Amino acid sequence: CVLFVFFFLPSFKNLLVLTDVLSLCVSSTVSMFLNTLTPKFYVALTGTSSLISGLILIFEWWYFRKYGTSFIEQVSVSHLRPLLGGVDSSSPSNSNTSNGEADSNRQSVSECKVWRNPLNLFRGAEYNRYTWVTGREPLTYYDMNLSAQDHQTFFTCDSDHLRPADAIMQKAWRERNPQARISAAHEALELEENIQAVEQMTCATAYILLAEEEATTIMEAERLFKQALKAGETCYRRSQQLQHHGTQYEAQHRRDTNVLVYIKRRLAMCSRKLGRTREAVKMMRDLMKEFPLLSMFNIHENLLESLLELQNYADVQAVLAKYDDISLPKSATICYTAALLKARAVSDKFSPEAASRRGLSTAEMNAVEAIHRAVEFNPHVPKYLLEMKSLILPPEHILKRGDSEAIAYAFFHLQHWKRVEGALNLLHCTWEGTFRMIPYPLEKGHLFYPYPICTETADRELLPMFHEVSVYPKKELPFFILFTAGLCSFTAMLALLTHQFPELMGVFAKAFLSTLFAPLNFIMEKVESILPSSLWHQLTRI
Repeated sequence: CVLFVFFFLPSFKNLLVLTDVLSLCVSSTVSMFLNTLTPKFYVALTGTSSLISGLILIFEWWYFRKYGTSFIEQVSVSHLRPLLGGVDSSSPSNSNTSNGEADSNRQSVSECKVWRNPLNLFRGAEYNRYTWVTGREPLTYYDMNLSAQDHQTFFTCDSDHLRPADAIMQKAWRERNPQARISAAHEALELEENIQAVEQMTCATAYILLAEEEATTIMEAERLFKQALKAGETCYRRSQQLQHHGTQYEAQHRRDTNVLVYIKRRLAMCSRKLGRTREAVKMMRDLMKEFPLLSMFNIHENLLESLLELQNYADVQAVLAKYDDISLPKSATICYTAALLKARAVSDKFSPEAASRRGLSTAEMNAVEAIHRAVEFNPHVPKYLLEMKSLILPPEHILKRGDSEAIAYAFFHLQHWKRVEGALNLLHCTWEGTFRMIPYPLEKGHLFYPYPICTETADRELLPMFHEVSVYPKKELPFFILFTAGLCSFTAMLALLTHQFPELMGVFAKAFLSTLFAPLNFIMEKVESILPSSLWHQLTRI
């Protein structure tokens, strides 16, 4: 202790003196610097800060609208957090976590698969007519590109080069220009007419393309599909006899099967659109019996819609009993049709006031649970059914549990909900209660998997620009966007005040800086009071 007193205390005293000198120098320098500043400096400083904050705000808002997240937040979470607080990824717990995240990612990817809309409209007779009337394009390039890929998958095979007409159609399905595709289809039919008689025409895909894109009415499309049916049946019978002669013949038979199923399904849809609903139901039932394994076309959803139009609810329940199975993929049509049937049993006498007094009966509870199940699967549908949001023409492809599927379902099934008395009232009173059961839908679901994150991005690609995509769950503005907006507004206000009242703002700036440095001065005074400069003289006396 004596050595410490004699050797270290003098240096500590010198350090205190040096600190006092430095503080005096710094305070004098700061005061001199502040006195030399002009109001133009403050205007330039606040104006520059406001400009930078505004640019950051605009970029953050654009990034949030396009990708649904904050750029600054994403960078900080993805890159800065591992550097600042990252843990060892080789530990078992982290490996289990990473495996769980990989499983959830795989589940998200599988749920975000884009499906062909089973009730898609005709391009020439419906989509193009909408464009002629409104001047808007109802289909996006991404949606039409997916359709082109489907056509190449279903309507072409490796042996098409052996037949000149099929070779032309193979190139036609790859054309981006609609007029070029139509011209190629006519060229293929003219080539076949020159080779063989009309009764022996085998290029069914050319008739399909003309029915889909050139026909301007449903009746004209039906006429072309009937011609395609004759050619398709001829090709199907021929390839069915040769399918076991090699892989080439097997692929050709698979292609001819897809073509025949597609033609019959579209003919049934034409009958449904022309008011011959019973005929359409018979065609769909026959098609499902003839080709029971081709579930990729989801013909049962066309059948459900036609049966609902006939108000044949017993047959609708029979179809649901077959396809609303835990092992089969769900859809909005399956879930909401099941909810409609259960709501139909109680909706005509349902009253929210009476239910709140006496409680829900067993039938009412079953109907409410069915509605909650449907809303959990696709939460976007009720706004369209309740007409809280305007409908548009459905796309050719849909994303299950997404806004595109909700539009496709409500476009065809809204009339069926309106036909059941009180069904929409029951839906209006109960659908929002679903969200209390799943407070964190992106993390954990109740009856289904957690709601996939990728639906918004995929729906923006499938739906036209003039439609406001429904987002679930509703995203709040990130903190960084709010902070940047506040900073931009504050600095802009400071720049305006400094320009209008330069002297007053100069006094305010000096007062602000003196207030800012007041705690530091207070701490220095306390240190000097605890360790006075005469400490050495007191120690020498002791």
